[in-house]
Amino acid sequence: MSDHGSSSNGSRGAVRAEEVIIGDEKNAHSHYVDTYGENGAHVLDVHQLQAGDAGVKTASDGVTVLIPQPSSDPNDPLNWSPMKKHIILTVISIVAFMPDFGSSMGIVTLLPQAMQWMKSQNTIQHNLVGNLFCLGSGGLFTVWLSAYFGRLPILVLFTTIALATAGWCGGATSFNSYMAARILNGFFSIVAQAGGLMFIQDIFFFHEHPRKINIWSGAIIVSPYLGPLITAFIINKMKWPVAFWVLTGFTALCWLLVIGLMDETIYNRNIPRERQPVPKSRLLRLVGVEQWRSRRTRQSFGQAIMRPIIAISKLPVLLCTIYYFLNFAWIIGVNATISIWLTSIYKFTPYNLGMFYFAPIIGSLLGAAVGHWLHDLVGKLYMKRHNGIITPEARLLIIWLASPLMAVSILVLGFALQNTWHYMAIAVFCAIQVAGIMIATVALNAYLLDAYPEGSGEVGAWIVVGRTLGGFMATYIEINWVTRSGLVKAFGAQTGITAAAGFIILFLGLCGQKIRQRQGRMTFAM
Repeated sequence: MSDHGSSSNGSRGAVRAEEVIIGDEKNAHSHYVDTYGENGAHVLDVHQLQAGDAGVKTASDGVTVLIPQPSSDPNDPLNWSPMKKHIILTVISIVAFMPDFGSSMGIVTLLPQAMQWMKSQNTIQHNLVGNLFCLGSGGLFTVWLSAYFGRLPILVLFTTIALATAGWCGGATSFNSYMAARILNGFFSIVAQAGGLMFIQDIFFFHEHPRKINIWSGAIIVSPYLGPLITAFIINKMKWPVAFWVLTGFTALCWLLVIGLMDETIYNRNIPRERQPVPKSRLLRLVGVEQWRSRRTRQSFGQAIMRPIIAISKLPVLLCTIYYFLNFAWIIGVNATISIWLTSIYKFTPYNLGMFYFAPIIGSLLGAAVGHWLHDLVGKLYMKRHNGIITPEARLLIIWLASPLMAVSILVLGFALQNTWHYMAIAVFCAIQVAGIMIATVALNAYLLDAYPEGSGEVGAWIVVGRTLGGFMATYIEINWVTRSGLVKAFGAQTGITAAAGFIILFLGLCGQKIRQRQGRMTFAM
């Protein structure tokens, strides 16, 4: 897909772009150039538009229709320079890396913490359960606060508190203090992970979304493996609090990047250009003063609170959340307990554990690398067969590759651990499992963003809820389940759950478009 370089074009075709609105004043009143015909599909090939649609703005290739159509307002984030857009994407990806990076550190530190505080490893692991639960709930707060107060001030506030609580984790002297710090850190560190789709929707065009989501998701998926890797090497030579001081340092870097490079991206396309707030002071935007003054151009506080509720009332959002819950649970379940199995069965040292975590990191990078081209390739092939039109459900096709990878990997891991196969077999299938979830993550986010661009933050937050609730559940039950039933039976059941979740994707592929038509758009004030 082409990068943005706006131009105007038009030609004869078979499809009428019913919501294309040409001209600066009309553009300002248009949510999205989005619905072409009756099925809510997207027309990306300008040659498929009728002659009456002359003037539609396209990307630099002169063919790809820009969705939404940008206004002529230089303050419109869609009109920002590619450098500014990609700086924001980079910062959001780095900040989104931190929640699971910090959360997963506790997977390895529980070994020395259990000895220091004279508690079982299962008890120590409860801090991870609380942390994961608050990652999900914090995400919902993120999006509705951002909808009312603006993206930037909430990003600054949450990152500031995440920095303070990361330091608290390192300085905790009792388990109760440490657990409280971990819970609060989870709630506030989630801001860029839950709200990442908001920023992508605000500044990038429809045809750019999959690759940008792939970059942002890559940072998220790799983070729960880099955390244990670094922590394992640290506790091999030093005390466990050092790991959380490293987390504090990384979070401080994120805070500096947010303060130094980020800007407000919220832009109400429902109002004409002359009523748009004019940015005056970046400092005032950082602390939310400018956003507060313009709050009446967006929505009331009550309307902002209702946005996540309206989003989850849409059946495709609910089903995608359930699918992710059923799949990511076992990603977290394996990651949260693998250190226990490797140390007890294979007698791994902290150094050995650190080296092992290179495997899932390679898996996540492989999934990101494959996805960088594969998501676009699937989209292009779909459009080629459908006269330049793509529907949101086309994004789900690639999950038919991802789901079998995850299911087979879990099954093999159960046999490998119970029968003490060579640890390299465990490493390989851990990597394959992570590659699968990486591909599925991008596909789900792209599907929901295509289907409900008006609810970009909300659908992203609900995906986070699915992931964190899955992790919460798996972390809480995994050790007891494996101890009671054995690795093969427990992992076999998880394989069955993963495979059964594929029927959700089948249902959405067959019926998703009809469901979206029947339920309609998410109706928001902005």
